[in-house]
Amino acid sequence: MAIFLTGGTGYIGAHVAANLLEQHDATLNLLVRGRDPRDAELRLWRALQLHLPFPKFYEYLQAKIRIFCGDLTSPQFGLESGDYDRLVHTTDSVVHCAASLNRKSEKSCLNTNLRGTLEVIQLARRSQYYHGLRRFSNVSTVAVAGKRSHEIVTEGRSIDWERSDYDPYARTKKFCEHMVRELLPDVPLTIFRPSIVLGDSRYPQTTQFDMVRSFVFLAGLPVLPFRPQDKIDIVNVDFVADAIATLHTKAEPQHDTYHLSSGVGSQTFRELTAALAAEQNKRGPLFLPMLEKPFTSIVNLLANYKGTAGREAALMKVFLPYLTWNTVFDNTRVTTELGRKPAPFSRYSFPLLRFSREHEFEYPYRPWPESLKAGGSAA
Repeated sequence: MAIFLTGGTGYIGAHVAANLLEQHDATLNLLVRGRDPRDAELRLWRALQLHLPFPKFYEYLQAKIRIFCGDLTSPQFGLESGDYDRLVHTTDSVVHCAASLNRKSEKSCLNTNLRGTLEVIQLARRSQYYHGLRRFSNVSTVAVAGKRSHEIVTEGRSIDWERSDYDPYARTKKFCEHMVRELLPDVPLTIFRPSIVLGDSRYPQTTQFDMVRSFVFLAGLPVLPFRPQDKIDIVNVDFVADAIATLHTKAEPQHDTYHLSSGVGSQTFRELTAALAAEQNKRGPLFLPMLEKPFTSIVNLLANYKGTAGREAALMKVFLPYLTWNTVFDNTRVTTELGRKPAPFSRYSFPLLRFSREHEFEYPYRPWPESLKAGGSAA
């Protein structure tokens, strides 16, 4: 039997997969998009090479990983009936990480987040019917809390259906939580809500650069349009992945919903910028909160243009609400249960900044070794 993990080639999903394999000796059923088994294995190697050397990855591929070559939004994932039956009958728990993060596209969020989650729920229902499902873990987001300002939000007070949402991503993820609770009433559930996931506290390398680009851009400005004492809830991805893997495999977690966040320990803009300035022997930026509205207007205008400036502005447009709402998400549940806290962003922000600049926001991927052939283990 195995854990069915979706989104294993994504940023958080790859960290979760590596943690389950390395720390929990888990066997995984992975849904991977690919033209054929070889392409699927190459995509998985590309996702996991940040975490595993190739010999270890190949060992897991032969012994602990089953790849199901399919698509999240297709009926029964687009699998042949025999492969789908095999997936149903070998899955004893589910970690649903896959999601569309395209905050500008209603269509993408509806297709991937809603239709995709419904397919995963249907798989879970079938596994529950045939042999029982140990647990269904859904990776959501703190953005389900909607528009907030100057708050400390607890898990029980996050969902408010009368509150407006920031974007299609937040809206669809909120409804995904609702679907999971309504359609899997007889399955043990765990809902994980990460905050802003940025970087790994153990090393500077990363394969996810969307938010990093915005962070690097802001780090280079001499003037910032923010309030210096506002807090920003940033959490390291290794803490997020370890919390998901540990609590999913735990026999009886204490709660059914967890904020994977920095909580009240979140650092202020002044603390973060002071740490970065000290690392670079530079002066920190000047804070001028009265520039927030003009800055936002310029970003919104540039986001409509094509080219590099337009792409950068579009990313900043998505990132801005999370920088200006001065809201953090209480993490007492997860830190109490795990017995540890996330790493302060100031501790690893400069190595992340330096790596991203030196590699021009590209991870130096390694090819599949020519001495070995891919394509032998996918379902």
